[in-house]
Amino acid sequence: MHRHPIFGRAALSATSVAAVLLLTLTACSDGGDDKAKTADPTRSSAKGNDKRTPSQAAEEVLAEVKGDGVTLKITSARRDGGGFVTVEGTVTNNSSDAKGMGEWRGNERELARNAGSMAGASLVDSAGKKKYLVLRDTEGQCLCTRFTGGIDAGQTTEWFAQFPAPPEETNDVNFQVGGLPPATLSLSGGE
Repeated sequence: MHRHPIFGRAALSATSVAAVLLLTLTACSDGGDDKAKTADPTRSSAKGNDKRTPSQAAEEVLAEVKGDGVTLKITSARRDGGGFVTVEGTVTNNSSDAKGMGEWRGNERELARNAGSMAGASLVDSAGKKKYLVLRDTEGQCLCTRFTGGIDAGQTTEWFAQFPAPPEETNDVNFQVGGLPPATLSLSGGE
């Protein structure tokens, strides 16, 4: 007789966990269908703090770098209340061939499962002499865009990457990914 109540509690517990996970994923979804973005619980809060209109955000370019047949633009580098920085922008494949973006994932063994992604990106605080790597979840998945299927020739796609926030007194950082030259940018926001 003791087996049924224990089984019932285990089933109820598993159902409760599944319901919480479903609610969390539903609440964190931005409702978009953009394949270049990953489901990320902190992404919606970063968008919610942005007071610019979509046209203002699209027109403003904080930095632009070119190399290896791509143009990377940074349109936002914002401190968020949770102690992290979200960097966003676009990448355009200017070459005549599709690009897998595998070299952008980084060289660490832990990042191998991130395939073509922004996982190898970093922020460098030159004044503080610190390098900040893309945040990762407990399974080693980056809190960044994964370029599923790569980027076709001539295609432009949006991207984002999240990092631990440098100290409040740090305003300027260098963003770097893959073999592209570093892009200097100023951080905005903060709470």
